[in-house]
Amino acid sequence: MSIYVGNLSYDVNQEDLNEVFAEYGTVKRVHIPTDRETGRVRGFAFVEMESETEEDTAIQALDGAEWMDRSMKVNKARPRENRNSFGGGRRNNRF
Repeated sequence: MSIYVGNLSYDVNQEDLNEVFAEYGTVKRVHIPTDRETGRVRGFAFVEMESETEEDTAIQALDGAEWMDRSMKVNKARPRENRNSFGGGRRNNRF
């Protein structure tokens, strides 16, 4: 499982998040999505920790916490939804 971390500063980096979450256990992975066109951080991240207990502890401690002048939103990440693309793709071979 992983943790969703939202409402992050656009200046955040992996080392910053690793440092904050390491206080609650072993951080296995930090992923900060960026915008495809601009390369800019999108304001949220995903953090994976060694155990679910460590994740729960971090969520309890950090949800709503002020960090980098922002109130973080921290919770369990939901599985990625399959989204249908309606932007120009054809569903069949008819014209």
